[in-house]
Amino acid sequence: MTVSVASTPAVGPDTSAAGTTADRDGLSVWPRSATPAADADVLVGGVSLTEAADRFGTPVYVLDETEVRERCRSYRTAFPEADIVYAAKAFLCRAMVRWVQEEGLGLDVCSAGELALAAAAGFPPEKIVMHGNAKSPEDLETAVRLGVGRIVVDSTSEIARLAAIVPAGSRQRVMVRVVPGIAAGGHTKVRTGTEDQKFGLSITDGSAQHAVARVLAQPRLELVGLHCHIGSQITTVKPYLAAVRRLTGLLARIRDQHGVQLPQLNIGGGHGIAYRPGEDTLDVPVLAGRVRAELEEGCHRADLTVPRLTLEPGRAVVGPAGVVVYRVLAVKRTGTRTFVAVDGGMSDNPRPALYGVRYAPRLIGRHSVAPPDLVTVVGRHCEAGDVLADDVPLAGDVRPGDLIAVPAAGAYHLSMASGYNLVGRPPVVAVVNGIARTLVRRESLDDMSRRDVGL
Repeated sequence: MTVSVASTPAVGPDTSAAGTTADRDGLSVWPRSATPAADADVLVGGVSLTEAADRFGTPVYVLDETEVRERCRSYRTAFPEADIVYAAKAFLCRAMVRWVQEEGLGLDVCSAGELALAAAAGFPPEKIVMHGNAKSPEDLETAVRLGVGRIVVDSTSEIARLAAIVPAGSRQRVMVRVVPGIAAGGHTKVRTGTEDQKFGLSITDGSAQHAVARVLAQPRLELVGLHCHIGSQITTVKPYLAAVRRLTGLLARIRDQHGVQLPQLNIGGGHGIAYRPGEDTLDVPVLAGRVRAELEEGCHRADLTVPRLTLEPGRAVVGPAGVVVYRVLAVKRTGTRTFVAVDGGMSDNPRPALYGVRYAPRLIGRHSVAPPDLVTVVGRHCEAGDVLADDVPLAGDVRPGDLIAVPAAGAYHLSMASGYNLVGRPPVVAVVNGIARTLVRRESLDDMSRRDVGL
């Protein structure tokens, strides 16, 4: 079943039909605060994007703080009895840590670096979950030292290594990441619930059951539940229900074999958002109702106590809250195509090159009466694959100096950014109530040169 976020405005954009977003002056996939302004400008959080570009330079990432907070609250409303844990990999900075904490969410980290940033921002370690298919010794040692609430075990070799660093007389709470054998997600590279990929432990071949037994045999580890993450950019409820059924079955087998009823079940995140008008999104309230019913029914059949749920949304919290603004550097017309080159590209957004993601860029800052042409928006980097948006309509008179804004840019842009061609990473600017402030400053040439210490 394909559904949308129509029933809860605070989780997604306005909708007019199940599974699709309604057009809102062409801003349906923008932050809800986005409104058209004079001279073809757009206001986000009451802040002019053209003024933000002038003030902070381009490229610039603009993040609507109110939207982020409302999306956090919407998850808590939809799942009032669950733990909502923000997936830091989507985007992390100290301000984001604070917003998540103030809205009552936990935090999911994948490295000692993400964990250290969260700790420096004062996030309670007991509300942190540590992930990773190949955790380094530093990752595990930092997690144990800081006292993170749960560590998700992703391989059998990790079990002994983790137990060896837990201090005598204490116990570290862990979950076992299970592969339920479910294919879900917007691209093959983000489908993580299938067999024969790098994440988790398979139910089918017995690896998950073997890991459970090994954890239970470690006196310094406390097995508190099972975990799965079946993929990303999922827009239907059905795969989550299948995962719940399979993990409930495993919970029953663990009870029968080991006499232990595990109190927690983490079904991950991967909730899909719309990048272009008309695309499907995941209806979070519908997900909540269907998952809750499936879990309760399965536990009743198996005579199990219903475990406490955990969810790990990332993209669905921060993705729709972000807009990136680029400046056009060049326009090149070939025999069959028009290329519009901007001052960013795959160094600040590698997703189109990795997954073929498509966006809906918009010309802002000047009115154009020229009919639209199909153009390809490309970046400035030395790769033919540095394409930000392929075959998209823009004003036929687009020219150097114009501003182009791309919505749905809050997740997996800067968190995946690189130093390719030594082009500094853009700043992140928060907007709220007409006020803009820098959260993460632009990376300078001096920043990059300081790391180069040898001749």
